Amino acid sequence: MDEKQEMIQIKNLNKSFGDLSVLKDINMKIYESDVVVLVGASGSGKSTVLRCMNFLEKKNSGEILIEGDPIESDTHNLNKIRERVGMVFQHFNLFPHKTALGNVVEAPIQVKSMDKQTAVKEGKELLDKVGLSDKYDVYPSRLSGGEKQRVAIARALAMKPDIMLFDEPTSALDPELVGEVLTTMKTLADEGKTMIVVTHEMGFAREVGNWLFYLHDGCIVEQGPPDEIINAPKAKRTQEFLSKVL
Repeated sequence: MDEKQEMIQIKNLNKSFGDLSVLKDINMKIYESDVVVLVGASGSGKSTVLRCMNFLEKKNSGEILIEGDPIESDTHNLNKIRERVGMVFQHFNLFPHKTALGNVVEAPIQVKSMDKQTAVKEGKELLDKVGLSDKYDVYPSRLSGGEKQRVAIARALAMKPDIMLFDEPTSALDPELVGEVLTTMKTLADEGKTMIVVTHEMGFAREVGNWLFYLHDGCIVEQGPPDEIINAPKAKRTQEFLSKVL
């Protein structure tokens, strides 16, 4: 069997905000087609790990490599590296003055200089893929939360990233809308997309994830296959956390 390509490597990552240390010696290796789930209480550092991965936050020390390329503030091709990493946020971050299709085609046209005809064709295909073929011309204010999040996923995919980061993509949604977003993410996982997901959806972690990290107070307390950790957590901290969320 061919060895899977290493997509992300994090070595001894530390991050502080002023005197508050939010990440402490984080180490991770993530391989092609992995679906990695980060869980932990609010403030444990999960989202900060993601934001360091695509340089929305600047690390204090340590190394982050995307497909072997180190990310540093002075990396000359930083924007090119960042194009390989798509991100979906908790609160959608759609352009309110653009339609669903307008949101999806904006970056390929502006950042990748794709011609408009191609961008529109590919944008419609992506909206079809996330189940929104009837919403091309609809503005965000007329979309449900679940539909907005699926537009946001299509928008991230439009840049053809190698890696997708999801920062609590369902936490701002009404419970009945969570399923449609998780179904879209499951489809991406089934297609082999490398994904790192911060979530409290333990059912998704168990069903779709192939590796789980439990973070507490900026440290990785426990990691392993989701089933193993969810069914038989070794660390007391993990046991306490799971007893509250399961």
